[in-house]
Amino acid sequence: MALPFAASSDFAIDKDAGRPCPNLQDDFRCGIHRDLRARGFTGCTVYDCFGAGQKVSQVTFGGEDWRRSPQLARKMFDVFPVVRQLHELLWYLDEAAALPTSGPIRADLRAARAATDRLSNGDADTLARLDVAAHRQQINTLLLHASELARAAVPGRRKNRRGADLVGARLRRANLHGANLRGALLVAADLREADLRRADLIGADLRDADLRGADLTGSLFLVQSQLDSARGDGRTRLPATVTTPKHW
Repeated sequence: MALPFAASSDFAIDKDAGRPCPNLQDDFRCGIHRDLRARGFTGCTVYDCFGAGQKVSQVTFGGEDWRRSPQLARKMFDVFPVVRQLHELLWYLDEAAALPTSGPIRADLRAARAATDRLSNGDADTLARLDVAAHRQQINTLLLHASELARAAVPGRRKNRRGADLVGARLRRANLHGANLRGALLVAADLREADLRRADLIGADLRDADLRGADLTGSLFLVQSQLDSARGDGRTRLPATVTTPKHW
């Protein structure tokens, strides 16, 4: 409801922000959930709100919804993306704190998590005023430090392709062990049988990337929605924090 999308390879139709999707049922369930890919809504299958939708409706607005209380709709839609970003940061901070190599900064990571959790529990007006970009920057500094500590043990020279445009790149069997791929554009990249162990994949765009036979064991900050947007097979090795997508 809150988010817009445009007709493309990811969505079959245009939808403005704040306008209900025509597939949204009265009970707030998706009427074509089982057939989203076949019906042209692949984008819906790879989106993760990190529990922000439930948090906004059940906690921030005390169980209200925009259908029963349409006067709250605008504020709910304004708050949702803020809470989603905070919840995403909570996920990353949990993973960073769990890394065996994060000992030197674990206390800082836990303190940052507690602060982020407090922000996510703020009232609607406080959340709407929050400079979430500034908070993300503070957290990102910690996450980058955690990444560097985790990848420091990888032998040899580690590749730095942070933010690189690797759309359609031919990277079959590439040695990306411990690489920095933060924010890299890997759309439709050929990563078959690539070594992505301990690679930092935070924010990497893996849409239609071919991960068949790739080894992502121990890769850092890989979220389920990234994996769901890619292609793989039974040979693809994954970290314990994600599961094999059903469409592989």
